[in-house]
Amino acid sequence: MQIKKYIPNSITLLNLLCGSIAVIFAVNNHFVTASLFVFLGIFFDFFDGLLARKFNVQSELGLQLDSLADMVTSGLVPGIILYKLLALASDSPVLTGAVEWSETMHWSGFKMTWLPIIGLFVTLASAYRLAKFNLDEDQQTYFKGLPTPANTLLIMSLPLILEFQNNDTINQIILNQWFLIALTFLSCYLLNSNIKLFALKFKDYSFKNNAMRYVFIILSVVLLIVLHFAAIPLIILTYIILSLISK
Repeated sequence: MQIKKYIPNSITLLNLLCGSIAVIFAVNNHFVTASLFVFLGIFFDFFDGLLARKFNVQSELGLQLDSLADMVTSGLVPGIILYKLLALASDSPVLTGAVEWSETMHWSGFKMTWLPIIGLFVTLASAYRLAKFNLDEDQQTYFKGLPTPANTLLIMSLPLILEFQNNDTINQIILNQWFLIALTFLSCYLLNSNIKLFALKFKDYSFKNNAMRYVFIILSVVLLIVLHFAAIPLIILTYIILSLISK
């Protein structure tokens, strides 16, 4: 029995496990810990495909399992984070004032406002994108639309910026409900757009064949060193711009 053919799927299941744990922490408002498990899940998501190609054990099962794991780690968790941030922003008296009884739903003492549910649209858009990806045989050397892990990194950076950057101006922007709503719809668009974005897959390590990838990696490292978590949105923007330039 070849054990190596089970290794990539086992790594994929570790991605799913990390995503499931992240859901628990996100629901309980432990955003930093949730982010840690999301980052770990994305790490596993990168290496399961790498190992599958290295061991030459790609399979239809692995493809479907990968998307199911991504649906939790890179689909459900960012939706929950946006839901929580929108709930926090909309409850601020500075932004919206008191919430009227007519704007809430009640089931045996359970109370929930409608507005934060908009954040879950990212979960729906992620599911749609992952389903399309599984049916698209062209996306081998590039991505059509923003990959779900990249979109997740963008959204997970928000609570980390709030926690560690300690900038009042940036905090006010992030906790503005209109900013969060706009970001939600922008994410939904980018996930399912037809914009072609380069993939970080190296067939070889020559600079000639991977110049754009090396430039992106170097810029990303510099931005992270200088701006820390606030660099993540800029890195995603740089990724899109470089992809358009290379096109």
